[in-house]
Amino acid sequence: MFSPSSPTARLLEKVFQYIDLHQDEFVQTLKEWVAVESDSIQPVPRLRQELFRMMALAADKLRHLGASVDSVDGGSQQLPNGQTLPIPPIILAELGNDPKKPTVCFYGHLDVQPARREDGWLTDPYTLTEVDGKLYGRGATDNKGPVLAWINAVSAFRAMEEDLPVNIKFIIEGMEEAGSVALEELVRREKDRFFSSVDYVVISDNLWISRRKPALTYGTRGNSYFTVEVKCRDQDFHSGTFGGILNEPMADLIALLGSLVDSSGHILIPGIYDHLAPLTEEEKKMYEAIDLDLEEYRNSSQVKKFLFDTKEEILMHLWRYPSLSIHGIEGAFEEPGAKTVIPGRVIGKFSIRLVPHMNMSVVETQVKQHLEYIFSKRNSSNQMVVSMALGLHPWIANVKDNQYLAAKRAIKTVFGTEPDMIRDGSTIPIANLFQDVIQKSVMMLPLGAVDDGEHAQNEKINRWNYIEGSKLFAAFFLEMAKLH
Repeated sequence: MFSPSSPTARLLEKVFQYIDLHQDEFVQTLKEWVAVESDSIQPVPRLRQELFRMMALAADKLRHLGASVDSVDGGSQQLPNGQTLPIPPIILAELGNDPKKPTVCFYGHLDVQPARREDGWLTDPYTLTEVDGKLYGRGATDNKGPVLAWINAVSAFRAMEEDLPVNIKFIIEGMEEAGSVALEELVRREKDRFFSSVDYVVISDNLWISRRKPALTYGTRGNSYFTVEVKCRDQDFHSGTFGGILNEPMADLIALLGSLVDSSGHILIPGIYDHLAPLTEEEKKMYEAIDLDLEEYRNSSQVKKFLFDTKEEILMHLWRYPSLSIHGIEGAFEEPGAKTVIPGRVIGKFSIRLVPHMNMSVVETQVKQHLEYIFSKRNSSNQMVVSMALGLHPWIANVKDNQYLAAKRAIKTVFGTEPDMIRDGSTIPIANLFQDVIQKSVMMLPLGAVDDGEHAQNEKINRWNYIEGSKLFAAFFLEMAKLH
């Protein structure tokens, strides 16, 4: 997006050449980072030590770039069994503070989901292994690869002794997979200090919707997670002794869960669709432009048939409409074999993915009123309690913000195409946290392909995505500086 003869275009060409020439070094660093078993899910001292080692490696890397680095003590975590484990430090780093330049803050995390070879990995999950241009290893795409790609972009400018086009800040944590313990408190505390000079926040912790076409993410759904408990007594019953003379809790619960959503995916709770953001013509066009091969998507998902036939309907129901999913029943008999038991107390679990402009407390009231009404019609003598266990708001960005414009131009420069403008059907609470607390523009700029398999066996990032992603961040710095 720069004229070919301009100094900026020549600089970018040199930066790209540097990244290409040093790509094996960049892959080697990723290998060293993947080798650290930084699993934040399993609460064991050995893995916590690994997390501390991972954060120290990253802090070191940033110091070598010339950044000032503060590793903020995360305190400790009290576990349900009474055990206490230390929380790894959160890294706050900065590079440059020129008031004439924009300040871009990058968020990333270096903890990973558990992974064991015997769970179905074809290679050791903690040894980065390259096969046909794919770099397999736990954390390769979620989120060590993207964090390093940002660092690679910065290091290219530093190595060539070129001035960084923007001021850069980093916030890197090690507990994202475990719910970002201690992060919100830190962000609120640093709002008027570390974050006071930040103009833009970039998150690179999700994926494209395609294998080869880049994307920009501008929204995520929220989530309200509910439990509904039906109880006759704490003990179970024998169905030969009590079957036929009780209101059985399981029958009540099945009726309640069955009243929530119909076979076409439509939520049956009255009023739930009342506050949805209207669908504009402009938004419709975004869905039409997205590159999604429905047949390939269906096959790779191993699903016989989706509820909708067109790309646009499927994407809208994943991203801009709410959905209700039933997750499980606690207290029910679910082992193999035939046990003639009547559970005395059961808890159903379901959640609603929220979208703009649904109000969480209104949704909570609507769910409770609906279930109370259905339960009252059954004339059951059991007790029913509905609780909202978790509530996370949806997030939506303004795609006309400068950084979305800069990212689009950078994508065009590196990949030669316009990005897919996508949302994410899941919930990424960190985007909302930054937008609400520091009141700055937040953008999600993914690097990984749709088939990277984050959280799954054989997680990978393609070498191409990792290296071209490093170039993308470098081009983004220059576009940001130009727009600012």
